[in-house]
Amino acid sequence: MPLIDREKIPLSQKLENLNWLLISLIVILASMGFLMLYSAGGGSFRPWLIKQLGFFSVFFMVMIFIAVTDIKIWFKLSYVFYAVALTMVIIVDIMGHNAMGATRWFKIGWLTIQPSEIMKVCTVFALARYFYNIEADNIGKIRYVIIPVLLIAVPAFFIFWQPDLGTATILVIVGVSILFLAGVKMWKFILVGIAGLAAIPFLWIFVLYDYQKQRILTFLDPSNDPLGSGYNIIQSKIAIGSGGLFGKGFLKGTQGQLNFLPEKQTDFIFTMLSEELGFVGSVFTILIYSAIIALGISIATNTKHQYGRLLVMGVINIFFVHMFINMGMGMGLIPVVGAPLPLISYGGTITASMLIGFGLVLNVDMNKNLDLKI
Repeated sequence: MPLIDREKIPLSQKLENLNWLLISLIVILASMGFLMLYSAGGGSFRPWLIKQLGFFSVFFMVMIFIAVTDIKIWFKLSYVFYAVALTMVIIVDIMGHNAMGATRWFKIGWLTIQPSEIMKVCTVFALARYFYNIEADNIGKIRYVIIPVLLIAVPAFFIFWQPDLGTATILVIVGVSILFLAGVKMWKFILVGIAGLAAIPFLWIFVLYDYQKQRILTFLDPSNDPLGSGYNIIQSKIAIGSGGLFGKGFLKGTQGQLNFLPEKQTDFIFTMLSEELGFVGSVFTILIYSAIIALGISIATNTKHQYGRLLVMGVINIFFVHMFINMGMGMGLIPVVGAPLPLISYGGTITASMLIGFGLVLNVDMNKNLDLKI
């Protein structure tokens, strides 16, 4: 179907053509988050659930709006979104709101915005746009890789400086995955990997902050400081293990309800879910995540144009990496880096960025058979 014909399709038909299976899975996942935030608040809508319901309601409508809007508009604005997000990241480094020793947020009244979360989606925007215009034979040439590497490295540097090693790492992982999917040769990644390993001593001595080093040491042996840096992960493992097969019951988790579990509304919300709903609830949650990821991959592989493929895979990679890191750090498999669990953890900016991302996925899905010529 020619692109221009999509402008003539009635809104009602566009809504009907949306991938309602994906939308349903998103709503199910968010609903599980609502339950966990209600539990984290001790059986109350406040302080977290009432705000999260507001965030989700507003940006769910934004997601639908993005999904039914002409894809050509999002293509043309890709670099604009990147530039705006990067400007916000730089400004927040200079004059942002400081909390817990980091400057990562803008605070406007009761609303807190974290530009680095928005930056991840906007970096995907820019990379998808860039590689759409590059011939397949040229992608492997070094001079064509310099610009996308800078598109990743510049925001990652400013985000790391806040300091926010976790978000900077996620942005780099997602960006590098798009380079790979776009067709950059494997040997280039191997060379960069070798260089990265060689740089570890330098990074440890001159780049990493003391608290970041402590997180890595704690990951290797939490028992070294059980009441200090190792406390979070020890309590998390206790909570997950005590959940058993079916859990202790909704609102009945001891580690969570008695406030032994830190950051139970964000970083360790999967731990609280595992304690209250057990192994069965945890597996069900992972299955919902897996179904969303599988749907996203299916949409990407069935999309004819490079822009849509990379856009979808970028969003799905953000979703997957957040899920993997959050669950992994809760189980002690990776160091604690402060990555929220998408659509379940409390947070307006992560919820907004994920729903905006899924709006793009839905948009590409409706245009997957389109011969995109812009």
